[in-house]
Amino acid sequence: MAEEGVVIACHTVKAWKKQYKRGKRLVVVDFSASWCGPSRFMSPILAEWAKLMPNVRFLTVDVDELSSVARNWAVEAIPTILFFKRGQLLDKVVGANVPQLELTIARHAGGAHRTLGSEVSNSAIFPQPTN
Repeated sequence: MAEEGVVIACHTVKAWKKQYKRGKRLVVVDFSASWCGPSRFMSPILAEWAKLMPNVRFLTVDVDELSSVARNWAVEAIPTILFFKRGQLLDKVVGANVPQLELTIARHAGGAHRTLGSEVSNSAIFPQPTN
């Protein structure tokens, strides 16, 4: 499938409605802005996760481009990550909180976190805590 392994950018309301409701798998939506430092930090992380988790669909919505969509979903800070299945909102993470995002994906996608597993933990993108 052409959409696996990539973060799909939704540039129109029509594209948004089609993508976030599509299929049975978990949909992770990054509401971001090009001028936002934390959004720029999250972008390569989400791109890597999209490659590692083909059972999860990753979308991105620029809040300046689709402000009506951001308002409809009460996005008040960026980045805000929303989690959907079959068009139903499951969860929300506000901010560039990578550990919380990993846990939330694992909770809603079942085996997705195992797919991340050692590949992600050992990558330079996800430094491990030094406790």
